[in-house]
Amino acid sequence: MAGNERRKVRVWDLPTRLFHWTLALCALGLLVTGKIGGEAMAWHARLGYAVGSLLLFRLAWGVVGGHWSRFASFTHSPRVVLDYLRGRCAAQLAIGHSPLGATSVYALLAFLTAQVATGLFSANLEEFAGPLNIFVSNATARLLTAYHTNIGVPVLITLVLLHVGAIAYYQLRRGQNLIGPMVHGDKTLVAAAPASRDDWRSRLLGAVVLIIAASAVAGLVSLGAD
Repeated sequence: MAGNERRKVRVWDLPTRLFHWTLALCALGLLVTGKIGGEAMAWHARLGYAVGSLLLFRLAWGVVGGHWSRFASFTHSPRVVLDYLRGRCAAQLAIGHSPLGATSVYALLAFLTAQVATGLFSANLEEFAGPLNIFVSNATARLLTAYHTNIGVPVLITLVLLHVGAIAYYQLRRGQNLIGPMVHGDKTLVAAAPASRDDWRSRLLGAVVLIIAASAVAGLVSLGAD
């Protein structure tokens, strides 16, 4: 790319974008149904299974997905993160997930995984019991339920608020729109950068990976069936 010529580069492939927004909607639904309780817990469980499927999909897509969706493109050492915070990081590292953004992504994925896992074994009085609750003792179920309700929920709410706050900061203080690229997939760049593959083959692969992930979750849940 010569001089300061700017061009659009496909950064976020369609499967990654759909994952992002679907996960956000499911997480919101989980929060709402969890607060309502009662009959809404059936939907809480379904949304939990959906999030589990999405997390398994993202784990696989982090290996076989588009260039900027792969974990290899946004796995950084603590030193790189510190350099980024000090403004000493190469602009190339912020094309996809910046070093700070990558830390946020990993934290969200880790705590969401813990939330789904503990939900599978939890029990809330007579209101709800996870499908795998029968495989653990009452003491273990109480411990996992306590984490799920008293630790996991506030931690995830805090992480989401920090995530939204960071997006607002970049928009208002740095003039960087992070939401747009996660909608249409493209970023306008000056420096040359590889584009993420986002053709019908990669999208078909994404659909297959999601089906496999959902089937794995369904199989896991069925272990607790009579």
